[in-house]
Amino acid sequence: MSNGQARNRQLPSKFNTTTIVKLFILHFLNNKNCYGNELIDLIENSLNYIWKPSPGMIYPLLRDMEENLLIEGWWEEPDKKTKRIYRITDNGKKHYEIIKNINKPLIEESMYILKYTLKTIYE
Repeated sequence: MSNGQARNRQLPSKFNTTTIVKLFILHFLNNKNCYGNELIDLIENSLNYIWKPSPGMIYPLLRDMEENLLIEGWWEEPDKKTKRIYRITDNGKKHYEIIKNINKPLIEESMYILKYTLKTIYE
């Protein structure tokens, strides 16, 4: 049995939207401190305005990542609590490198599957 046949084939993607958004969050925070809506805008811009995560997705994910010590946040104006700024932690940087390496082949494989599905069925 070849290596490809031995794998569990869950089509078309082996990663989910949360994983992609988490990768984007850690990527952007690895470059600069950001607040939640800024992260949404950066992700939307990176995806050429085709899709963006909702606040209902981003903010619980940011809280979870903060609880897991991947990022840390603080209120720009503590009295008002209107804008929370986030930065990546050292632990977050290590985690980012790991998940970036794990997910790259999964993303590439999913792109390959989708590309050839389009070619076979729609061309």
